[in-house]
Parts: sequence; structure tokens; C-alpha cells
Amino acid sequence: MNFQEKLEKIIKKNNSLVCVGLDSDESRLRQDYGGQKQFSFNKSIIQATYDLVCSYKLNTAFYEAIGLKGIEELKKTCDYLRTEYPEIPIIIDAKRGDIGNTNNGYVQFVFTYLSGDAVTVHPYLGEEAIRPFLEEKDKGIIILCRTSNPGAAEFQDLPVNNKSLYKIVAENVAKKWNKNNNCLLVVGATYPDELKQVRKIVGEEMTLLIPGIGAQGGDLEATLKAGLNRKKSGLIINSSRGIIFANDPRAETLNLKNQINEIRNI
Repeated sequence: MNFQEKLEKIIKKNNSLVCVGLDSDESRLRQDYGGQKQFSFNKSIIQATYDLVCSYKLNTAFYEAIGLKGIEELKKTCDYLRTEYPEIPIIIDAKRGDIGNTNNGYVQFVFTYLSGDAVTVHPYLGEEAIRPFLEEKDKGIIILCRTSNPGAAEFQDLPVNNKSLYKIVAENVAKKWNKNNNCLLVVGATYPDELKQVRKIVGEEMTLLIPGIGAQGGDLEATLKAGLNRKKSGLIINSSRGIIFANDPRAETLNLKNQINEIRNI
């Protein structure tokens, strides 16, 4: 089963487009959670939300920040998901992208060592450089397109031949890079107008990963109206801090799921 098939199966089973980002900031755990270890914290979040989500996303920066112990906590989390909830896709948010030879190492780390189902990469070095990722036919390769941060426009909106750079990225991914039908794009919920343009470019079939809901202030209704395909699907809506550090992570996840489904059902 490839990534897209696995994703569609769990979306149907859990009736959910919600992705929980396990951004378990060690400094926050030390300050507010009595120094709880990242894996034990993640495990409690997973146990509270596994039947409400379509995926989990782990941003490697929060684990790399504390060195070897953090990598061990990341590995434990991935192993736990793989063993206890193998039907739920694991997205490794690593934002990798380098020359091809270096990317071979990243591929081994993400897909062999961590057993991830998908990875985020950036397109700046071109298709040739990230080919080691693209050749992983059963994995999801999630390419940064129009990101959710306030400074995204600095480069992503630059006009190239009278067309914004992010649109050129979307066109290249959809028309040239997606030979194995394993590409997705990242488009931030903070930019629904741009999301609408990306959906037009890539068509109905490509799934889009949407960060920026929750703590970053993305408009959920505008996001869904701009990005859903005709099947009322095609999106992975990520929320990280807004869920994992909530007083009741399960209630927060259920609330987001219900809000999404209410709009999907209109």
C-alpha cells in the first residue's frame, strides 16, 4: 500500500482530515509538563487522538534540538506508531533538500531508520537534486510551495515571466515531477487565495498539506473552500501546538475534526 492509498483509507475510516503535529518542544515540556520526556508525552497525545486523525506529523527540529536523546525520542515515537497504529501515516517534517548524493542519506534516515511514510522537502535545488526522494514510489514526497510564515512572499511571490514563483513550483511538481504519483504540496492556511490558485494548477487528485491552522491563525473555512477537491477531500489539515498543548487534546482534535466535516458536508 502506498502513501496515498494508506492516507485515503484512514481518512475514510476515521472520517477525518486532521493531522496532529507532534511538535513536542522539550523546553515547553520542562516548563509546563514537569520535564516529561518527548516520547511519553507523544504517546499520551496519540492514545487520546488516534481515532480522530488521518496522520501524525513530526517536525524533526524539536527532537534534533536536544541531540541524541531527542533523536531517540523521535525514533521511539515512530516505532510506537508503526507497531500500535500501523494504519496511520507518519509524516516526517524534515524540510530536506540538498544535492542528490546527500539526499540519499536523508532518504535512509526518514524512510529506513524512522520508517516514515512521507517527508517534507524544499524544491530550491530542482527536480534532479531531490530525485532520490521522488524515486521512493510508495512514499509521500511533500514539496514546499506556498508556506504559512509571514515572510513567505519574499521569494515565493517573486514574478518570474509574469508568474509568481510558487505557481511555477506547483506547475513543475504537477506536470513534471509527479511521474510516480507520489507528490504532494505544502500550502499554508494563512494564504487561502494562493491555496485556491494552487488547487487550480494541480487539479483534483493531488493532496495538499495545510499548516497554519490554530496557533498561526489560519482561517479554516476559507482554507477548506479554497482547497477541497470535488470529493470534499484532498487536504491534510495540520494543527500542532493548538492541539498538543491544549488542556484537553482529544476535545480539541474532535472539535477541529467536527468543524472541518461540517464545512465539508455543506
